[in-house]
Amino acid sequence: MTSRTRLFGLWLAYAMVVSAALSPAVWAEEAAPPAKKSAAPPAARIVPDDLELLRDVEFGKGGDRALKMDILRPKQPPAGPMPVVVYIHGGAWRGGSKNNMPGLCTALAQQGYFCASIEYRLSQEAIYPAQIEDCKCAIRFLRAHAKEYKINPDRIGVWGHSAGGHLVALLGVTGDAKDLEGKGGWQDQPSRVQAVVDCFGPADFVILAKDPNALQGGMGSPVAGLLGKPPSEVPDLAAKASPIAYVSKDAAPILILHGDEDKTVPLQQGERFYEALKKAGADATMHVVKGAGHGFKAQDVDGMIKAFFDKHLKAK
Repeated sequence: MTSRTRLFGLWLAYAMVVSAALSPAVWAEEAAPPAKKSAAPPAARIVPDDLELLRDVEFGKGGDRALKMDILRPKQPPAGPMPVVVYIHGGAWRGGSKNNMPGLCTALAQQGYFCASIEYRLSQEAIYPAQIEDCKCAIRFLRAHAKEYKINPDRIGVWGHSAGGHLVALLGVTGDAKDLEGKGGWQDQPSRVQAVVDCFGPADFVILAKDPNALQGGMGSPVAGLLGKPPSEVPDLAAKASPIAYVSKDAAPILILHGDEDKTVPLQQGERFYEALKKAGADATMHVVKGAGHGFKAQDVDGMIKAFFDKHLKAK
């Protein structure tokens, strides 16, 4: 073998490794469980001079441990109580971090919003309904501290991507579901929200489990991790964990954003959820992002999200 041939072979192997590393990850941030090592400190975040970032604010208990949120708010709050946007991260319910607050939260905070990014128990630690219980606890905490934080307890919106989209959708349709409140704290407060932005979240696990992509429903899949077993083995739990099961006219206003080329959470999930909401008489809007797969960071949807929150959360 000549030295030129050997060099070409080494280059080709390197290119294949790089190409694999750059391939789109399944379930957004996502699919592999986090490495078992000590948690790294949050990455430095550039915070504008007019904003304040509060890290690791304890908001309740998830099982036997503390749950925390990050808060981004104006240093000089507006005259009246601030509307709230709570971000819930994706990660296949087994990865992701509250530390990754979207950049749009900075723009929202600069325009008078109180923004929070919350953690919840991942599926390696506890199966469903632990995740929605933790999210509801965060909403109750904020209501309990409305005066302290100078926020409006009647104008709380939620926003999430992928697995986070599933959880915010659940928050939007389960305001009266007492069996999902959990025991994390602030039980005297309601967990109902007033606006939801659901970005490509699954809405119907019963249908999703039938997808030919075995990752969705088979053993070892993100959904099986969330439910403790493949949805085909626990159909009742799969149904109860699906936002579509709770749809009613009393659902919070919901904006659904979904890519038409999403192979991980098919567009059908968003469409079925939207159709069920409209049939029930709920306030629902859906926008299909053309040419987008599971995630569309390059698409200009920030303006649409902000306009939706302004409409439903800003004082008239």
